[in-house]
Amino acid sequence: MALPRMWGVRPRSYNCERCGNDFVSRTALRYHFQAKHLGRVHCETCGKEVLRECLLQHAKTDHEMILTSNHRSYWDMTRNRRTKFVATETLTSCRMCPRQFGTAHAREYHEKQEHHFTASKRAQMSTAFKPENILEYKTPAELTKFVEAKLRPISNAVRWGCASEVEKIIEFIEEVFPLPITYVTKGGSYIKGTDVQDSSDVDIVIFSSAFQSLEDCQRKIPEVLEELGKGLIKPSWINRVILQERTPFSLRFYFKCYKDHHGHFFDIMPCYDMFGPTLSAGLKESFYGKLYRCSDSDKIQLYTMALLKYQVEFVKASTERVKDLIRLMKHWFKTSFATPREENKFRRLPSSYAVELITIYVWELAGKPMFFSYVQGMRAILKILVQYQEICAVWHKHYRPNFPIFQKVFLKQTRPFVLDPANPTFNVCENSNAWDEVAHVARQSLLKPLFNGIQAKEPWLFAENW
Repeated sequence: MALPRMWGVRPRSYNCERCGNDFVSRTALRYHFQAKHLGRVHCETCGKEVLRECLLQHAKTDHEMILTSNHRSYWDMTRNRRTKFVATETLTSCRMCPRQFGTAHAREYHEKQEHHFTASKRAQMSTAFKPENILEYKTPAELTKFVEAKLRPISNAVRWGCASEVEKIIEFIEEVFPLPITYVTKGGSYIKGTDVQDSSDVDIVIFSSAFQSLEDCQRKIPEVLEELGKGLIKPSWINRVILQERTPFSLRFYFKCYKDHHGHFFDIMPCYDMFGPTLSAGLKESFYGKLYRCSDSDKIQLYTMALLKYQVEFVKASTERVKDLIRLMKHWFKTSFATPREENKFRRLPSSYAVELITIYVWELAGKPMFFSYVQGMRAILKILVQYQEICAVWHKHYRPNFPIFQKVFLKQTRPFVLDPANPTFNVCENSNAWDEVAHVARQSLLKPLFNGIQAKEPWLFAENW
């Protein structure tokens, strides 16, 4: 006679050492390992699991550095460009080694047990306030002066010259692109209006009817990028276009702008023209269905390029005051965190897009004020970052609240949860595995002189609940 199951006694589980998932039997674990991990090894550079026989090709394609002194250019493949558009498994990947796990909780447990990643070690490895940080300012007026003098692009002859130069280089890119162009979508901080004085980035997605299908696009992209890279090296531009990165999806270069006062990082991405420049509501929902069902990360990357236009429009519609607040938060990230060491080289902080959306989310919680104090706004954002597990941000401009795919993603959410306004399958927060570090640095920042004696005022009183 079977004994009744005792409450509080958990059934035995079998843990996969590769990914951290649990299974109810050795047989299930063995089947999982053979299907998912057998014959695969971790790339020591990016942590991705690849077939052993493909490791050299992966390293050559994704990480090889090739110096080309004749053209004053170089290829640096260490940065995985796909995380700009696609929610990867970063949230569940270890900061100290290439291993990935089924949940963030399993990853955190592994970090504590295997790497002794304690609270004190986290504090030591996360915080590094740089001399140019703004937290030592003592008055709101100093912060406002910094925004106007150091962060916000100045509207003068240099800015106007810059705009003209950017348009010229985009025209040049279109001219040397090796395939017929259907249309071009532009993105990045420069296009959205969230760039700062000393740096900006421009994303260019070039759609071409020469690609017969998504699969055809995947096959031809390496050759297209190779030809594009050669076309960009022209005598008239050789001192201003510095080729940098080429990934499986994009070509990156640094462009020295107007009179070499500053520069822009360009990412050029060829893509299959699936829908044309505008998606109808019906096509959009059909597209989201394909995106949700797709399990090929490379195809997902190409699918989501079609949504860049809507991502840009969402951020670009913000007021200039909100864009200044975004600039302040980007500067905070840039000047408050320690550079990863060899020990934690797999740490990934939130993307700039996630920072933009969280800033907009907090401003909306305040009732979308037209005029507000930068100190009050920044303080509210830092307070919610301390309580990052409370963040749940959704916008229904491009997908309905009762849209089945949105409901499925929402029910399976992990916090923090900031759903891409243009893509109901993409929680932008999943591209970071260091939200606890963000919370720690935010907590330390709130103790700095800039916030001493600052009390929440309308319309930011809601921040006191965090």
